Amino acid sequence: MKSVTEIPASFKNTADIFIALGDEHRQLILLAFEKGEKLNIMQITSTTTLSRTAVTHHLKVLHRAGVLASEKIGKEVFFWINSSLVANALQQVLDYIRNET
Repeated sequence: MKSVTEIPASFKNTADIFIALGDEHRQLILLAFEKGEKLNIMQITSTTTLSRTAVTHHLKVLHRAGVLASEKIGKEVFFWINSSLVANALQQVLDYIRNET
């Protein structure tokens, strides 16, 4: 067994993603998106049993972690899954684990 004194850089960069993905409600929100689809908050709220306020909170967590990207178009904010960022971050962690075992 080796001594670990600090978190590898590849893990530090993905901590927020793992935290964001660790919540069941946020997972369900992500499952509402079709590939390449952009949804506004009303569309997302309609797919859940959560209140708009709760959905807004979860969207903020996902957005801060980089899991979702967004763009304001007119009065609406549209969200979509930032799949390239998530895939890249998770791949870095997998690569680290594979190289260490």
